[in-house]
Amino acid sequence: MEKAKSGHPGAPMGCADMAFVLWTQFLRFDPENPEWPNRDRFILSNGHGSMLLYSLLHLSGYDLDMEQIQSFRQWGSRTPGHPEYGHTPGVEVTTGPLGQGIAHAVGMAAAAEMLAARVNTDDFRPVDHYIYGICGDGDLMEGVVAEAAALAGQWKLGRLIFLYDDNEISIEGNTDIAFSEDVAKRFESYGWHVDRCDGHDHLAIAAAIERARAVTDKPSLIICRTVLGHGSPNKAGKAVAHGAPLGPEETRLTKEALGWPQEPAFYVPDEVRQFFAELKAEKQAEARRWQEQFDAWRQANPEKAQLWDQHKNLMVPADLDAQLVEAARSEKPLATRKYSEMVIQRAAALVPSLVGGSADLAESNLTTIKGGGDVGPACRIDEYDFSWSGRNFHFGVREHAMGSIVNGVVLYGGFRAYGATFLVFSDYMRPPIRLAALMQVPSIFVFTHDSFFLGEDGPTHQPVEHLWSLRMIPHVTVFRPADGLETAMAWAYALMEAKEPTILALTRQNVPHLERPAGFAIRDVWKGGYVVSDAANPVATLIATGSEVGLAVEAQKLLAERGIAVRVVSMPSVELFLRQPREYQEQVLVGRLAAIEAGRTDGWYRIIGRDGLAIGHEDFGASAPAGVLAEKFGFTPAQVAARVVEWLEG
Repeated sequence: MEKAKSGHPGAPMGCADMAFVLWTQFLRFDPENPEWPNRDRFILSNGHGSMLLYSLLHLSGYDLDMEQIQSFRQWGSRTPGHPEYGHTPGVEVTTGPLGQGIAHAVGMAAAAEMLAARVNTDDFRPVDHYIYGICGDGDLMEGVVAEAAALAGQWKLGRLIFLYDDNEISIEGNTDIAFSEDVAKRFESYGWHVDRCDGHDHLAIAAAIERARAVTDKPSLIICRTVLGHGSPNKAGKAVAHGAPLGPEETRLTKEALGWPQEPAFYVPDEVRQFFAELKAEKQAEARRWQEQFDAWRQANPEKAQLWDQHKNLMVPADLDAQLVEAARSEKPLATRKYSEMVIQRAAALVPSLVGGSADLAESNLTTIKGGGDVGPACRIDEYDFSWSGRNFHFGVREHAMGSIVNGVVLYGGFRAYGATFLVFSDYMRPPIRLAALMQVPSIFVFTHDSFFLGEDGPTHQPVEHLWSLRMIPHVTVFRPADGLETAMAWAYALMEAKEPTILALTRQNVPHLERPAGFAIRDVWKGGYVVSDAANPVATLIATGSEVGLAVEAQKLLAERGIAVRVVSMPSVELFLRQPREYQEQVLVGRLAAIEAGRTDGWYRIIGRDGLAIGHEDFGASAPAGVLAEKFGFTPAQVAARVVEWLEG
């Protein structure tokens, strides 16, 4: 940190004792196989203490050498300021936004229970491990932890254990200035096992972890009383040790107090190297024993082994897209949320790894897997039948935690998971959506009621800026499908192609059937934009998404009556379209360009140019029936056609 001239020394120094005990006496891992399926997961939720994790990974034999440690927070290193999944071997989840580590860990713990219920047998348990973590005061102040911790208690996640670095210091000073609640009572009320220990007493830490492991029907929070910056003679226990290096003089005094040499600057005693080399050998031997038992289990349990492969390899049929399109056929117009419901049922039958749920809006989102059972410890509540073999999550009104838990389930491996709510409430989920994008994990977020056309609920529930705010997040693919076929192909993309998060924005109102031109292939939808209705020698192209594609086709007919030929392009995914070769984009978009979408228009100018026409809605909505709003906001075929004529003739 002194070399980087930045960092957070206080947490790594204060948490070193508890982390050492956890990693050396309890945590199961194989540093040469970081993806070993039965490893214990470790999550550093207070990710600003990243050097704690990097030090442990380095000492334990992961592919993180001393050069990487010395390059802390520097360009191109594997030791960024906060731990990043997929960037550093051994990092299970990207942390830094406080509270997210705990919330993602709840998803991991739930996924472990779900996979165990599907594959474990009496003769061998392929899934038999813990989800451990360290968190700090800042984590527990964040609201997402309240949501996620409540669900962890509800679900009785006995293999979820967090050590709380209770050092009573935050950046601004003593935590009492803003955080004086009784954390123990709060977590007890959530249904957690709560324990306390001296966070610098190795025997006490180990005993507390043993007690937590013995509690099988509750998650555990071990409150470890620690000193921030432990070992620093003049800065220990002070806010100054939180977010800035100790400084050259204090570093010198700290080394002196610890009995360490001043040089080299990066020093690991030989006996420590030897200890961790022996530890690595022990951990790898344990992993090899598991593998031997696993291989024997595969031979003795071929059906369970097949299910294991289906989950761990996230297997889907090669023709899943065609089957989902078939499932979305209807004789009458339906809302895209209804088409989505039809697709989910077929997908669930074909993809055993598909699970998901809603933030208490399943009846509106239409995301229930019928006959799939409900996720949680075995019990029955009203008509709901819970077990860890279930496929339907009930998150309650907890959008923020839902997004993080969905990510955690996906990160754990073995499941394709989705979470659902109204599009306007994606505001509550932006942190986990952004983290999913940053980690590039294929979480699925289903958002219904996608525009002011939802009607009478009014502007508090009518999204206006949300589509473009989500499209602006790097590594996110947003679909706003126009009919059943596009809805099916959006789901097919999420399940077959996506390496990053996928968002589906779905209508409440019915949409018309779309007739495609000759030569159309269903995977043209995956190009993001394609010609849905053409005309001879078009002077302009009307680009539309979702429910406005049908509107554009009707406006096209009115324009044709006036002798104006225009092409209609459906653009269900702006991101996928912009990834296409320039030649394809120019082939699809001809003449002058207009965009039609029931929301803010700012982002469309990247596609239509400064001289293009953007027909949208720049203000909040209103409480009224959808048909009235269409008239008031200029979204009838006649109004759209008139705008296009004025633009073309202007």
